[in-house]
Amino acid sequence: MDVRFPDGTLVRAFALSERKAENPDRDYGLYFDPAWRPTWEADVVEWEDFGLPRDYESAAEQIRQAFLRAKQGQRVEIGCIGGLGRTGTALACMAILAGVPVDQAVSWVRANYSPHAVENPAQERWVRWFAGYIQGRAISQ
Repeated sequence: MDVRFPDGTLVRAFALSERKAENPDRDYGLYFDPAWRPTWEADVVEWEDFGLPRDYESAAEQIRQAFLRAKQGQRVEIGCIGGLGRTGTALACMAILAGVPVDQAVSWVRANYSPHAVENPAQERWVRWFAGYIQGRAISQ
């Protein structure tokens, strides 16, 4: 599914069942489950289903870099197994990068992607952590 953020950036989000090995409409993929087994330019974040990333800062940077690629016009897709929890959490983080206020990021994704996105309170807290991490990173640069 195409997700267009308020700043105009476009990212495609998928469940594993929608995986297409041959997709000419993709420049890069960021996936949150090793089952994706990408054979194209991609990164896979270590992130347990229904959980949080193993390495918070690395995951935050990969999400930020994927968003920057999309903002620059690359065709970026993201996904996990069901396309809701981890994918929704990453989309909420991207929404923050697109200018959505932190306290509205999860509800924005639920309204603009899936009402079932970001599956649990821990993932909602991680979105807030991401916002603080990105803000601290910007301040320190």
